[in-house]
Amino acid sequence: MTGAAAAGVTRPVCVLVGAPGSGKTTVGQALAAGLGVEFRDTDVDIERMAGKPIPEIFIDEGEAHFRALERAAVAAALASCPGVLALGGGAVLAEETRAALVGHPVVFLSVELPDAVKRVGLGAGRPLLAINPRATLKHLMDQRRPLYEEVATATVRTDGRSPAEIAAEIHALLKQR
Repeated sequence: MTGAAAAGVTRPVCVLVGAPGSGKTTVGQALAAGLGVEFRDTDVDIERMAGKPIPEIFIDEGEAHFRALERAAVAAALASCPGVLALGGGAVLAEETRAALVGHPVVFLSVELPDAVKRVGLGAGRPLLAINPRATLKHLMDQRRPLYEEVATATVRTDGRSPAEIAAEIHALLKQR
């Protein structure tokens, strides 16, 4: 057994990363159902820890506080989630999170701007997209793409595809590992 397995640490079957609108939650739920494992979203974990929705965290305590909560949530989830784990779109900004992802099966759900915009709408509930959602989303996607690619062990395109199709592709990739 490896160190993590010997220590009884549970590791995710798959970690999903990608921009807002890439389908991490929807695809993650479909993938988890198909694999018969739990689905976990670190954004939900953060809201539970804080006792309030993410937009309120941004308003009340600011982005730096949110990012600290996010780093803690990701670290805890990587050590305890036995299923499919979806990370928030900005989780990869933290160097320690990128380092923690090494050795995990990480799938980058790649999406182009038109599909991402359709999926996120006008940014309701997404504090970083509150002003000029399309331009902000493009900037975030351009800024983060190299980081998603850095941590990914596989990339799956999501444009124009159903969550079931994407989940099936990821399932096939996981079988090959």
